[in-house]
Amino acid sequence: MLRPTMTLACHTVGISGMSGCIPQFKVELEDWCDWTGNEWGKVKNVVGKSFRVPGPKENVYTLAAGAVLQLIKDHDLNPKDVGFLGLGTESSTDNSAGSVIVKGMVDMALKNMGNNSLPRSVEVPEFKHACLGGVYAMKAACRFVDTDLSNRKCIVVAADIAEYERGTTGEPTQGAGAVAMLIEKSPKILSLDYKHAGSSSTYRGPDFRKPVSRLFDPAWASATQRKCDFPVFSGPYSTAVYTDTTIDSVEQMLRNLGLEHHGAGNYFETLAGLFLHRPYHMMPVQAVSTLYVRGLVRSKSVERGIELEALCYKAKVVIDDLRKEIESEASDPYEEISKTGAPPVMHKLTGKVAKALRGEPGFKNLLAEKMAFGNTTTEQLGNLYTASLPAWIMAGMDDAAGNLSLDLSGSKMVAIGYGSGDASEAIPMTVQPEYRKYALRSNVSKLLSSPISLTKEQYEDIHDTRSLASYPRHTERGFFIETVGTRMEPAFQDLGVEYYGYAHC
Repeated sequence: MLRPTMTLACHTVGISGMSGCIPQFKVELEDWCDWTGNEWGKVKNVVGKSFRVPGPKENVYTLAAGAVLQLIKDHDLNPKDVGFLGLGTESSTDNSAGSVIVKGMVDMALKNMGNNSLPRSVEVPEFKHACLGGVYAMKAACRFVDTDLSNRKCIVVAADIAEYERGTTGEPTQGAGAVAMLIEKSPKILSLDYKHAGSSSTYRGPDFRKPVSRLFDPAWASATQRKCDFPVFSGPYSTAVYTDTTIDSVEQMLRNLGLEHHGAGNYFETLAGLFLHRPYHMMPVQAVSTLYVRGLVRSKSVERGIELEALCYKAKVVIDDLRKEIESEASDPYEEISKTGAPPVMHKLTGKVAKALRGEPGFKNLLAEKMAFGNTTTEQLGNLYTASLPAWIMAGMDDAAGNLSLDLSGSKMVAIGYGSGDASEAIPMTVQPEYRKYALRSNVSKLLSSPISLTKEQYEDIHDTRSLASYPRHTERGFFIETVGTRMEPAFQDLGVEYYGYAHC
């Protein structure tokens, strides 16, 4: 009896296009420092330069749809070739429908423009895990492309609105925006070696959360006179577990690649680009420096040993104590919180040596070489939660493609995503031969152009009330909320359901 056989095709999967959508309203952090009495030099070095504020008729779905539609236009994509539209976000305003809301808006605009709409056969999942939802959607899209018999393409859109209560430590790390990615076989910009990706997840308890019950507690966001989605978060604890989990995912990736004995520092030196989830400027730098120190400890190189000795001397840390800390099984911080009510200090000695490393010229040169692409752009975008990493990759590839004296074809890069709670993914990437042509279609400079800067009074009133009268005069562009349903009849209910419009721009 003859049996059917399946031949597994040998091909790469990855990113062929990236397009973004951000609000036009902007807060300059230098101005914000003047308003709040914060030190501009410190905020600039640790956080960035500005963040965006959503308009009165914008939400996470309008931003996501704007990015998807821009992607379709930028890459002359036939909607009928799409089989998957995945949305990664932690800013959903609907606990039932997800990416299908984005599909509905995009279809509406495409029809109005006389184009084909997306097929009814398109899958429309939404992915939620804090700031990692977009990366999980991207990995799912890669798997879809690898297994789909019709060779359809995928669109992944990471979109979020990051808001914090005024007066909290999170206030300068706000932002809003979306990045859409075209995922297909034989990619044009970056291949994604997701099969060798490193994954890590550990439950962290009260790290950074958005429990629904907080919305009904009178102690929550008492100074804000509007519907809002501020998180509850523990800043130092959240920073510590970010570092811990990104370390684990990167070291898992190195094991998957057969490079566990090389150390992260040696591996980073072979890369052309290193992109991490970036809630604010300094956070990924802390993670990279910690990874580098752990690589030094495990290295067999005499040269690396000398480098480690010098750093430990500078940090006043005994090398043997550092080795014990790194090689010992870390305690579960959530377990300790459950017992004591306070988070433990994590990577104490490693953190001291990593801090000393960050002051070294050689490490600063490594950062300048590996993490410079797109850095200027991301400093202006603010915190985009799940869109932060895709936005940095988009800006970085646009930046690299614009440098005509540089050819990155075949170069290796890495994307490291993170989501509080927590989980992390580290994905090896390879720059493709046609990257320049397709990366430049993102047109990041146009994305950032013509912002409307807010005054202190405008920002504070918008933040606290979302009053339409608080916004500067502006013209609606792209997708917007046209009206919100109010009916609660026995046979028809649409209370709270948004209806959308589209303004050609």
